[in-house]
Amino acid sequence: MAFPTTRLRRLRRTPTLRRMVRETTLSVDDLVYPMFVVPGTDVHEAIGSMPGQFRWSVDLLVREVEAVAALGIPAVLLFGIPESKDESATGAYADQGIVQQAVRALKQAVPTLVVITDVCLCEYMSHGHCGVIENQAVANDATLELLAKTALSHARAGADLIAPSDMMDGRVGAIRRALDAEGFDQIPIMSYAAKMASAFYGPFREAAESAPAFGDRRSYQMDFANRREALREVALDVEEGADIVMVKPALAYLDLIRDVRERFDLPVAAYNVSGEYAMVKAAAERGWIDGERIMWETLTAIKRAGADLILTYFAKDAARGLGKG
Repeated sequence: MAFPTTRLRRLRRTPTLRRMVRETTLSVDDLVYPMFVVPGTDVHEAIGSMPGQFRWSVDLLVREVEAVAALGIPAVLLFGIPESKDESATGAYADQGIVQQAVRALKQAVPTLVVITDVCLCEYMSHGHCGVIENQAVANDATLELLAKTALSHARAGADLIAPSDMMDGRVGAIRRALDAEGFDQIPIMSYAAKMASAFYGPFREAAESAPAFGDRRSYQMDFANRREALREVALDVEEGADIVMVKPALAYLDLIRDVRERFDLPVAAYNVSGEYAMVKAAAERGWIDGERIMWETLTAIKRAGADLILTYFAKDAARGLGKG
């Protein structure tokens, strides 16, 4: 019935009423906290373009992750910055690589925490690209072997979930076969299935020291204009054995999150990336916006679009707020 009989404002009148009829609710269980780990000891290095985020040595990472787990956050995503880089990304799959060390330490200190490892080669390659370079281009099939080796090394270290982010064709299948062949058939894969070639990654590349030395990543990361192709990418990763599929970035791609949620029955993750985080922090520092309210609006929008999991640098702040009820 129409106004004046129908008055939708009736259920907005008080905070308790609004809470009771809220259609989309965030939970701390939705959150994954990305973290950066570096060699050395007693390292707690601020990332200039990402206020409140740090590079951690393993010893301090353990203490920080204990605090993260105490907030109820169920999972962290690890990115490693090695001591040295080369053209074969040997640090990515070394038994004593920085991520492998971190995984062992975290699983010993906080065994119930889900430790997710990003599987990509860009941080470990001297040229900063996500794969093997042949004739000034990233060679897809030659890269698959190194990605599988990296995933296996993470699984051997104790990783709970493997997250390939490189956007090579066939990498989910290659990793699944390698894990299964070594007895890691119970380790799930969270695929960065629709990962765009995005300018929103700028602060991350500072944090991970992974900017490409030449060219860009548009020949393997997706064209951000392509919606149908994104769904093809997701479908292929599902067919190859992905257990969770991800859309990255999140905010400019809420339509894709919704598309993926409606098309596929797998859990859907979305990455609220470094540039999205940095813009909110920068504007809040200048007093232009209410940073906390924007955080809640952002995370709720991602959840409303259909994400089951949200990878976000806001995870600690959100968990504290959610803990207040």
